[in-house]
Amino acid sequence: MSTVLTVNAGSASLHLAYLRDGTVTDRLDLSGSPGSEEVGRAVTEFVARHDRPDAVGHRLVHGGDVLRAPARVDDATRAALEPLAELAPLHLPPALALLDRLRAGLPDVPHVVCPDTAFHADLPDAAATYPLPAEWRRRWGLRRYGFHGLSYAYATRRAARLLDRPVAELRLVLAHLGGGASVCAVREGRSVDTSMGFTPLDGIPMSRRSGAVDPGMLLWLLDGRLDREELADGLYHQSGLLGLADGRSDDTRDLVAAAPDDPAAALALRVYAHQVRREIAAAATSLDRVDALVFTGEIGWDQPEVRYDICAGLGPLGVPLPVGGNRASDGPVSPPGAAIPVLVVEPREEMQLAEETLRVLDAVPASASGRGLRVPAPSAGIANPDAYGV
Repeated sequence: MSTVLTVNAGSASLHLAYLRDGTVTDRLDLSGSPGSEEVGRAVTEFVARHDRPDAVGHRLVHGGDVLRAPARVDDATRAALEPLAELAPLHLPPALALLDRLRAGLPDVPHVVCPDTAFHADLPDAAATYPLPAEWRRRWGLRRYGFHGLSYAYATRRAARLLDRPVAELRLVLAHLGGGASVCAVREGRSVDTSMGFTPLDGIPMSRRSGAVDPGMLLWLLDGRLDREELADGLYHQSGLLGLADGRSDDTRDLVAAAPDDPAAALALRVYAHQVRREIAAAATSLDRVDALVFTGEIGWDQPEVRYDICAGLGPLGVPLPVGGNRASDGPVSPPGAAIPVLVVEPREEMQLAEETLRVLDAVPASASGRGLRVPAPSAGIANPDAYGV
């Protein structure tokens, strides 16, 4: 019997959970910057109330080319992760600060980092390669990395159980909709396309992040209109649903309630649904068929109005209108017998974190910590169904 402490640092939230043999025994959910002293003290107090875990698993949003698979952390691994912080400035600095805090507080416990990007490490070249100068791509590792991998790995496995079909037979389009958001096409348990790219700023609009916008427009703004800091702040903190709603709210629950009387809130929801539909349709073209559309993430799981509006434009793909609202458990929200079932799956990244953490420790002896750096290569099957338990 093993107890794993999972650490999931988002851009403005932190979720800690103790799992014993796959069951959550206690959890702590905090809002605010995971790197703040206030949150740090709450983490220290929470850990102090529990017995020493057998392992700690840390979600790492971006592994870049440095970390292509979950790996046990030693000093060399930790040092190698530092340069990645600028690729995900909202996520990685606080996550690495928490890693340092917990390694110091639990020095005799093995720590494992599980990058979200690992699930997408086997993306086909056509999906992963940017049409940029080859020298740029070689020099700086410019490629589509993809994110939300822990969520997609769990949701894929869960959807297979709900459909009572082997993962190896399934073609799925999944939408992780939350504070961050993306879409992913999964064939036989492998990611074959995804909407986020080199950083978690790409793709569909998010709560406060812009998602994909015309790069020519950004160059135009930088030409004497905005400086780099202003542009970065606007793209990361003032855009997305918040920007669309003219600063009123970045929460779809508020926007849904306000939409009948607030044109800005209504516009925000229309743009969001339109962009998500476009990405779902694009992802479907990477599959030879679609066996199910799966919604996960806080919005995907808990906002039926948004799901309905997204599905309302997917008739050409054969996706039906949902008939179910919020659910107390995972399952279909589409009509019985739908050709393409629409499923909702509660986001449970802590389950995937715990599973991957224990798998790494079972496979890698203590003397080989850090072995996950740059290995295995993508051809070794990082995102294969067995490696991810899907």
